[in-house]
Amino acid sequence: MNKTGYKSGFVSIIGRPNVGKSTLLNHIIGQKIAIMSDKPQTTRNKIQGVYTTDQAQVIFIDTPGIHKPKHRLGDFMTKIAQQTLREVDLILFVINAEEGYGRGDQFIIDKLQGINQPIFLVINKIDTIHPDELLPLIEFYRNKVEVQEVIPISALQGNNVNTLMNQITEYLEEGPQYYPEDQVTDHPERFIVGELIREKVLHLTREEIPHSIAVVIEQMQRREDRDVVFINATIIVERKSQKGIIIGKQGSMLKEVGKRARTDIENLLGTKVFLELFVKVQADWRNKTSNLKEFGFNEDEY
Repeated sequence: MNKTGYKSGFVSIIGRPNVGKSTLLNHIIGQKIAIMSDKPQTTRNKIQGVYTTDQAQVIFIDTPGIHKPKHRLGDFMTKIAQQTLREVDLILFVINAEEGYGRGDQFIIDKLQGINQPIFLVINKIDTIHPDELLPLIEFYRNKVEVQEVIPISALQGNNVNTLMNQITEYLEEGPQYYPEDQVTDHPERFIVGELIREKVLHLTREEIPHSIAVVIEQMQRREDRDVVFINATIIVERKSQKGIIIGKQGSMLKEVGKRARTDIENLLGTKVFLELFVKVQADWRNKTSNLKEFGFNEDEY
């Protein structure tokens, strides 16, 4: 039975690449479910984060940064982002205060035309600019797109995020609690484990490994008798030179990726983890439908 006055709804987080959408989602949920990187185009699938209180449940969808696609994977990612605009109850349009307006913003603003759902302009990274710069920025965007609320925040430091959450709850209508109160995402553990490994590769490698990598979890088995989870994962790259970079001198880079990923995976699963990583070359996989499906990007679903 639904609680009287209980509110719930779906909220899309949208914005150009690298404005801090995943950082915001992780801060709200209180743990890492969306990977973070300083390289654009980190998020590839809709990541649902579930925020539950006694009064409301908000299901967040962290979309890939909307951008003009350069390959089939890019088409897939942009398609996901645009699809969510029609599925949600409220849209958070996140911008980077430090970078200000860019062509990528206009691309998004064009996509927001004709959308009936309420739109909040969320100005992130306000800790990086002088307060006097904020009002002109707000005025500029208000002239570009119709928004119901403007909320300046710092997702990294948590500034004003509570205000944002209160405003979101205000706008949602009464509805059911879709997920149990202790559930924070609808993705299976295997998906998040793969994302955590991919995050470490992005953190540790240079520009030679931008987003031409995928991670496939080949095996994930919990051994109750030893209280340990055994994980075999393959990192897919497009070129032989990239394979060499990820493996590193005498396997040093791959070892570091495994070490860092294992720490996060153990925190996620609450148990010891034995992690074995392999690297495989699959030329031009981002443009091949069969590879995209194999690596979890199923276009038929969107």
